[in-house]
Amino acid sequence: MSEDASGSAPGPVVPPSRSELRRGGDTPGDPSSFQAHVRAARSEFESQIERARVEFEEANERLNARSGRNLIMATLIGLAIGAVVLGSLLFWKWAFIAFAVPLCLMGAFEFTRALQAAGRRIDLPAQLGAGVLVLGAAFVGYLTQWFVIFAAVVLVIVWRLVAQMAAGDGRRYGEVVSDVLAGSLVQLYVVFHGSLALVILRQEHGELWLLAVLVIAVSVDTGAYASGVALGRHPMAPRISPNKTWEGFAGAVVVSLVAGGLLGVLMLQIPLWAGLVLGAAILVSATVGDLGESLIKRDLGIKDMSSFLPGHGGVLDRLDSILPSLVPGLALYILLNPLSALS
Repeated sequence: MSEDASGSAPGPVVPPSRSELRRGGDTPGDPSSFQAHVRAARSEFESQIERARVEFEEANERLNARSGRNLIMATLIGLAIGAVVLGSLLFWKWAFIAFAVPLCLMGAFEFTRALQAAGRRIDLPAQLGAGVLVLGAAFVGYLTQWFVIFAAVVLVIVWRLVAQMAAGDGRRYGEVVSDVLAGSLVQLYVVFHGSLALVILRQEHGELWLLAVLVIAVSVDTGAYASGVALGRHPMAPRISPNKTWEGFAGAVVVSLVAGGLLGVLMLQIPLWAGLVLGAAILVSATVGDLGESLIKRDLGIKDMSSFLPGHGGVLDRLDSILPSLVPGLALYILLNPLSALS
């Protein structure tokens, strides 16, 4: 057997270990090798995070394009408003006034500004002053409230006529009539309906009935929105609101009846049939209110009443289904409350 140049026989050849092969010849415990692994792992993690972020943004943009709103922002703001409403009505109902009155006046402000932008001459001081009177009258009595509502509409009309005569700019008769009617609509549509929430609130167990009306109305809106986005194919009223579909309305029907039945039995303690009647009534009023405001916005040539609530539009855009629902809400309180075990 031959020997090498040093005269010693060669030893057995030991193959490199698997870990040594992975390290590419690095010696065990080499700090630079460990740092390279850490950098590679971090780069891979950051790459996956970036990929997930891009995919999420693309999916969110597709959903926003289909729904017409920023869903994430709308959800966060909706949850915040819901927490305020629940906290006030369940723990100390009179705290709800500090939330409802400014919200109602903000709705009147938005509507007035939208009408002004469309060329109508609406007097904002008269609208807000009359609104405060109507909302305050909700705590006095039914007869007094009706008198104050009538007086508020008269105040708005007289203010506009006096202001028009003082202007003396030759505005046509038809335009002045439109201004007067539009100003009256602000009081009747926004302020009067909003005052009914305070009328329900001051009744015995009124906070529970008001909460039920609000929850059902929001459920109608949410059910119609969710089922419309997921399944909507057949437009319900394309000339008024192209995004509303019959599939969305079907979802609203299911959700409103379920919400009415559960809230009626568990919270209001009325018979199941009475809860279903409440749910059906709010379904009709909320749908009519939603379509009605869409018709108004279409006539004014705007998408939202304002941008005060990101993801929602304006305050009035969130109250469109709630305001008309307060009418059957109060009527059904008077009719169905005697059936409640709470009475």
